[in-house]
Amino acid sequence: MRVLDVETCKPEKLAGFIDKPLLQENPAVEETVRAILADVRDRGDEAVLEYTRKFDWPDADSVVVPPEDVTRAHARTPEPLLTAIRTAKQNIERFHRQQLRGSWFDTEQPGKMLGQVIRPLDRVGVLVPGFLAPLPSSLLMAVVPARVAGVREVVVCTPPRKDGSIHSSVAAAAVEAGVDRIFRIGGAQAVGALAYGTESLHRVDKIVGPGNVYVTMAKRFVFGQVGIDMLAGPSEVLILADETANAQHVAADLLSQAEHDPDARAILVTTSPSLAHQVNAEIEEQLGSLSRQEIARRSLDENGAIILVASMDQAVELANRAAPEHLELAVAEPRSLLEKIENAGAILLGDHSTEPIGDYIAGPSHILPTSGTARFSSPLNVDDFLKKSNVIMYSEDGLKADAAATIELAEAEGLDAHANAVRVRLQDT
Repeated sequence: MRVLDVETCKPEKLAGFIDKPLLQENPAVEETVRAILADVRDRGDEAVLEYTRKFDWPDADSVVVPPEDVTRAHARTPEPLLTAIRTAKQNIERFHRQQLRGSWFDTEQPGKMLGQVIRPLDRVGVLVPGFLAPLPSSLLMAVVPARVAGVREVVVCTPPRKDGSIHSSVAAAAVEAGVDRIFRIGGAQAVGALAYGTESLHRVDKIVGPGNVYVTMAKRFVFGQVGIDMLAGPSEVLILADETANAQHVAADLLSQAEHDPDARAILVTTSPSLAHQVNAEIEEQLGSLSRQEIARRSLDENGAIILVASMDQAVELANRAAPEHLELAVAEPRSLLEKIENAGAILLGDHSTEPIGDYIAGPSHILPTSGTARFSSPLNVDDFLKKSNVIMYSEDGLKADAAATIELAEAEGLDAHANAVRVRLQDT
């Protein structure tokens, strides 16, 4: 990995690694996605099947995964994997139950009742990618919080394999998480089917889950027609490390992100030149044993960096600027830095809190803001599957108490009918 020193590195070069934009302008992708969405909106299943034959399953004849296929796939899943899926589900459920909130009402002010009615969404669609590897963990991380929130119907769209099947691990996770139906659809066409509905698939209220640039662009275009969780970019980890960090562990964690995708971003920010040298050596040592070493190497070559800083305060400043998806604090006293971290999707404290633990088993959803969007957004959570309605109830005395201020504000905005709606009620008393 390249090593950059903050003191000597050109600002624009540093910015190339720290300030990654979410969606680059790409007219070709935009044109393709708009065409696919319009086609799915206009022709429904017919269009979806054509895209499925083109991209995934040459003999596609139905978008629906038969329930008996799901049951058989679940039955074929090795017991150790089923145990892992069930453990992850239990932990995800336990964590997200802490986020639940109920409707509330305030009656302490005379003549008024104010509050919020909180209700779950009716129907949610979950995208489960399959272009590089099956992702049962992503299914769990989206479906379980939706179920905790009380969503009535949860459907999954995942691209089929060449024979029309879906991976048994995805089927197993769907059964364990309580998915209602699975559709063998991927890409922008899946987003279109969920957003507009087809003969086989009812329109959903919200679309959640990760995907490639075509999926992300499609989610961007259908937002407003349906809700979306976020616009997600490639996976990323930023590790802050001091001289006490274990070079072997740091290298392993950088590689765990780099193997996701050539566009993934793995960055180490450290105060220790010695650690930087050791981590680089460890990366070369560990790369040789990875099945996805070519992907990982390309990711590190194109998007990875080791950044040397003069102090941990400077490291924290860079971390807050990057607002990474995953932030590891591989320092002697990680909790002492926690209060200084303002922007991150997930913060992992200490040597044993490796990022894959958060990805798979800890409990918090691993569907996280990327590409600096943690500056203003949050991980997928129960609130993403809830809607809130404000409740306002005034008695006659309550209206009288607030009438003058309401009329004053309405007239200041030139909205006479607003003011009159209050005045006519005063005349009746």
